[in-house]
Amino acid sequence: MGLVAFLLMFVVSRTLPVALVFALMAGWLPIALVRSRARKRLAEFRELWPDVVDNVASAVRAGLSLSEALAQVGERGPLQLREPFRRFGADYASTGRFAESLDRLKARLADPVGDRVVEALRIAREVGGGDLGRLLRSLSSFLRDDARTRSELESRQSWSVNGARVAVAAPWLVLLLLSFQGDVIQRYNSPVGAVIIAVGAVICVIAYRVMLRIGRLPEPERVLR
Repeated sequence: MGLVAFLLMFVVSRTLPVALVFALMAGWLPIALVRSRARKRLAEFRELWPDVVDNVASAVRAGLSLSEALAQVGERGPLQLREPFRRFGADYASTGRFAESLDRLKARLADPVGDRVVEALRIAREVGGGDLGRLLRSLSSFLRDDARTRSELESRQSWSVNGARVAVAAPWLVLLLLSFQGDVIQRYNSPVGAVIIAVGAVICVIAYRVMLRIGRLPEPERVLR
């Protein structure tokens, strides 16, 4: 993408510094897209985990063992999480080792909240008895409150993040439009023009990163791998 953007902008503007800066932007787009999808996946899973725990608690109340309750999430749980739990059921059916099957489930999920849920279920398996239902209900309530609070905070800060993105993108949109005006854009085809573009790019990157750092909510980390 960087190479395509470089060739396209060089053909349009005939200006090397302009073509280089847009090539760098285009080269960064796939990385930004993957990171955005990863954040979206974590947010979706965060909303689904309370339903998973409720599903397990309901199955346990119906008389299923914890391993059977987890396996049935692969059939009746949220669609996005069915496949890892379905494979957990296959692992447990073939090995009969609950702890190892949980470890493989945790690795497949690769999710911070999933790590906490899996470890809580491991403890629940050890506790058993009448405390199992209480533990699952407490876990479901905690996850739901945590997801609701984080969602409210993210919605409140979204306007500042979007505003920062618009502010950073505006000068480069202007530069893109100027690229179609040959007599104007050629002024950047010089050492001074290259320095101006480079300094502007560095300032935009620093300002954008500082804004994200100030407004970023703490991201959950996988501390229970």
